[in-house]
Order: sequence, then C-alpha cells, then structure tokens
Amino acid sequence: CRSALDLVPFGIKPLLRRAAAYEALERYQLAYVDYKTVLQVDCSVQAAHDGVSRMTKALLEKDGVNWRQKLPPIPTVPVSAQMRWSIPSARAPGANTPPATAPRGGPGESTAAGTERARTLKEEGNELVKKGNHKKAVEKYSESLKLNQECATYTNRALCYLTLKQYKEAAQDCTEALRLDPKNVKALYRRAQALKELKDYKSSIADIKSLLKTEPKNTAALRLLQELNRA
Repeated sequence: CRSALDLVPFGIKPLLRRAAAYEALERYQLAYVDYKTVLQVDCSVQAAHDGVSRMTKALLEKDGVNWRQKLPPIPTVPVSAQMRWSIPSARAPGANTPPATAPRGGPGESTAAGTERARTLKEEGNELVKKGNHKKAVEKYSESLKLNQECATYTNRALCYLTLKQYKEAAQDCTEALRLDPKNVKALYRRAQALKELKDYKSSIADIKSLLKTEPKNTAALRLLQELNRA
C-alpha cells in the first residue's frame, strides 16, 4: 500500500487497503486517519464512512471521550488530488468542479440534492421520535448524516441514543455536534447527561458549566448540576 501511495499520493484504493490492514492489526488510530483521508478525496466513498464509524466506536471504547486528542495528525489532501478523483473523465479539462462535494453530476447539483435528501431524512427521523420509535429514528438520522453532517441531526440522534441507553454513542454524537458548533446548548446538555450515566462526573460538570456561561438561567442544566454535585 505504501508503494502504491508513493506512486499515486492519496489514491483511494491503497488508502482503503492500508486502513483495513491497520484495522485488522487493531491500530485503530492509524486506520481512522486513513479512512478520514479517503473522505477528503471523495466524500461519497461508503466504505470510508463505515470505517470511520467503526473506528470511532472502537477508539471511544479504548480511550474514552477524549480519544480525539490522541490521534496522529490527519493529512490535508491538496486540491489537485481532490480534483483528480472528483472530476469525471468526460468532463472538459480545467472544469472547475468543487473538490469532494459533487461526486456525480454537475457541480452543486448533487450537493443540493444530497442536502435536500438529508433534510427529508432528518424530518422523517423527527416524526419517528414523536411516535416514540427511537431505534428507527437513529437509522434515519444516520442516513441523513452520511449526506450532510449537520449539528441538529447529531443532537437529535444523541437524544435517541440517550433514550436507548447507548450513552457512549450519545456522548460521541454530541462531541461531533460541538465540533460544528462549540457552544451548542443541546449538545452540551445531552453530552453532560450521557457522561453522568457513564459516571464521568468531572467531564459532565465541565459541560454544564460551559452551557451555563451561554444560558445562566437554564433550569434543566442547573438541576442537572445539582444532581452531579450530589453524585
């Protein structure tokens, strides 16, 4: 794989093969980096999305909620490499296609369609939550996130995971939401709830205190802080 990558830097197939090899060797951090690199080249590669999900779960179990701090740096894929994979061969040379955002069809066309599909899936998930079908809602939110990583979708799925008592997954979704919006109140509150259930009281209190800086009179957060101080 390394030889292939020397010949074709950021080649998708060699990166996927190397990631799979790292995964088999339980070198999850290196596998995660390779899967994420593939998604920089072409965000439509399903195998890479699946790999990132598996590695995220494995690293969360292995290193806890702060697993990202232990990752090696993820290389930045140059635009030239992104263009090489995202421009169809039939397209005229020099066509200005946005990198990794429009894998098929005209530039922006598939992106707009994907965003619209993601919104529809999220709304379907919301309706399922109202009906109390949180497990099915998770599936809808997961499909939506493959098309468009939106903060609200992560916090909605986190709520489902909390209801299903999948606290590690809930905490991870909130972390992803906070990566997109560092002061998101729902993400901070729901991660604090998840961390409380995981008995990581110190981190839970830190999240509530961050939330209260934004909303000092948030009654739910103040109540949870009282519970945590008694824990």
